[in-house]
Amino acid sequence: MILRHTKRTVPQLNTTSTADISFILLVFFLVMTSMDVDKGLSRTLPPIQDDSSTEVTEISRDNVLSITLTPSGSLLVDGKPSDIGRLRSQVATFVGKTADRRRHMLMIDVDRRAPYDSYFQVQNEVIAAYNALRDAYARRKYGRSYVLCTSEQRKAVRDYYPQHITETTTDSGEGGGR
Repeated sequence: MILRHTKRTVPQLNTTSTADISFILLVFFLVMTSMDVDKGLSRTLPPIQDDSSTEVTEISRDNVLSITLTPSGSLLVDGKPSDIGRLRSQVATFVGKTADRRRHMLMIDVDRRAPYDSYFQVQNEVIAAYNALRDAYARRKYGRSYVLCTSEQRKAVRDYYPQHITETTTDSGEGGGR
């Protein structure tokens, strides 16, 4: 008997949908992955000025609100204990009652050992107070919220309620800073 060897062919795999499946998996992982966003404070620094053009401005003690953050994270407003929850209304009341709104000053004094979370909460509450004041003024004057105002109207509102904040950092004792 003569055996014939027939050449066997290897079956082919159907790979037409492989690209589709990999694209679907790629989209799935992109959608399901959380992207960590850095948190921080959005601040615009004042422009650089020559030392010759710097002028000293006298501000009455009645127009200064002192905010102190201690190493333990407790808050003092004008030397009296307060909490973060009341800070927004205290700042709004102070800025709103100042006779000349352009002459007020918020002095924030932060100890280097104060918790970061407390520091950011203080910053957020101060900015929220200004935003609330500006929004209320824009609604009274222009009949719309601050964010819906034109750029000229926003500038007028910012000029009416300017942010005058000075911040100092102190080291209250032993050990280094952060």
